[in-house]
Amino acid sequence: MLDVLITGGTVIDGSGSPGRAMDVGIVDDRIAAVEPLAGAEAARVIAATGLVVTPGFIDIHSHSDFTLLVDPRAVSSITQGVTLEVVGNCGYGCSVIGNPLLAREAIYGFRSVPPITWRDAGGYLEALHRARPAINVLTLVPNGQLRLATVGLEQRPATADERARMKWLLEEALDQGAWGYSTGLEYATEVGASEDEVGDLCRVVAAHDGLYSTHTRNRDEGAVAAVEEAIRTAEQRGVRLQISHLTPRSGAAPTERAIDLVDAARSRSVDVAFDMHTRLFGTTHLKALLPPWALDGGVAAVRRRLEDSAARDRMKSFRSVITALGDWGRVVLLDHPVFPRLSRRSFADIALELGQDPFDCAYNILLADVEQLQRPMVIIHSYTEELLALTYRHPWCAIGSDATALAPDGPLADAIFHGAYTWASWFYRRMVRETGLLRPEEAIRRMTGLPASRLGLSDRGVLRPGAHADVSMFDPDAFGETGTTFEPNQFARGMAHVLVNGVAALTDGRLTAARGGAVLRRRS
Repeated sequence: MLDVLITGGTVIDGSGSPGRAMDVGIVDDRIAAVEPLAGAEAARVIAATGLVVTPGFIDIHSHSDFTLLVDPRAVSSITQGVTLEVVGNCGYGCSVIGNPLLAREAIYGFRSVPPITWRDAGGYLEALHRARPAINVLTLVPNGQLRLATVGLEQRPATADERARMKWLLEEALDQGAWGYSTGLEYATEVGASEDEVGDLCRVVAAHDGLYSTHTRNRDEGAVAAVEEAIRTAEQRGVRLQISHLTPRSGAAPTERAIDLVDAARSRSVDVAFDMHTRLFGTTHLKALLPPWALDGGVAAVRRRLEDSAARDRMKSFRSVITALGDWGRVVLLDHPVFPRLSRRSFADIALELGQDPFDCAYNILLADVEQLQRPMVIIHSYTEELLALTYRHPWCAIGSDATALAPDGPLADAIFHGAYTWASWFYRRMVRETGLLRPEEAIRRMTGLPASRLGLSDRGVLRPGAHADVSMFDPDAFGETGTTFEPNQFARGMAHVLVNGVAALTDGRLTAARGGAVLRRRS
């Protein structure tokens, strides 16, 4: 007797193999059979005629660390068929906390509720478990939090004692179930980290056979050298490497060179792959404009610096992820309740209207919102679709959201993060149905079997007997996004059914109240 029987669909199993007409039987939280099951009895039968049946999508690059605590329903993810998210990316996350107030600087989607009551990775994972997320979650250990807990906001390499402390914290987190380690070497909290310092921590990860994921040190004019550094670090320390959102912001030639570096490393048996998001722009906090020292000391201290013209002049010399392109015309303020007239406009345009330096325009916005520095967000126009396609074409390119799980109602109703509602649906619509860049089986592999293999998950990302019953079913002729650049929080269309560990999270395109996700702890 099966608990769930899926009949009549085209099964694409996540391996890249051709789709085939097949039934899927599920018992408890596992797949029991992928074969013709005519006559089988089941408590629930899902008629999947006209639908593609695939493993649930795995978001290998998520920033949902905190939003899943705020609202564990993960509506934006479930409605796209996402059943597992990897958090702790880009050196941002919640898994090692020194000073809770300072830790906010390296958490996307931070809110004051729930409070940060944990300190180590085990405590964070337990908090996630208590929240009962609708999707499966696993975490990397973010380097930004390791440095905040030891070096603080100082922009310098860690001392020998600080390195020893970070290695101990990382080892503890890996023992408590983290799956690896991430860096965001372009961000203010980590720009002081030396290659050797990162390498020391990678040795710890290698000893646990964990994954090292890196947002490289430079993704603009120095992007190729930054990829070389990442590969060199991994090769010398024997750690498995995942290069986050590989595509440089500086064009096709650097992108081709970066991919060539990956291919050359793989030919030397370096275990390296990469991923890329699905936006034509990057998105980040406006506060990323500020150097680490400007964020020190709490709200009152930050306010004083933003009001001080001498401090502003000093801040302007800081090379940030926002200013690296050197073009304020490509930096756009997203919807902001305090500045509706300036929202959706570039800082070059804002500066021209106000007769001010673009830096000062940005500092004034931060000053007006100094008690909620996490709120002002910008997009940075960086890519073309042709550039993304150049990256997607590579067989070792996985696809991720680079976003946070959201919901259109409840405590996250006012939150926006581009890609949250659109990443998987855009990728399938554009790269499979419209451009034909990838056949359906290969596109599904990039969101299922490939990320699972990078993570060392043998029982997820595939449809086969014994695997966990994370299953998505969608109309291949309709699956696509409806969100836009300035109205991003719109449901994807075409997703019919989603099961998470055998639990129905989406039925006939409608959300259920069931939350079947699990917090996955790695045993090293």
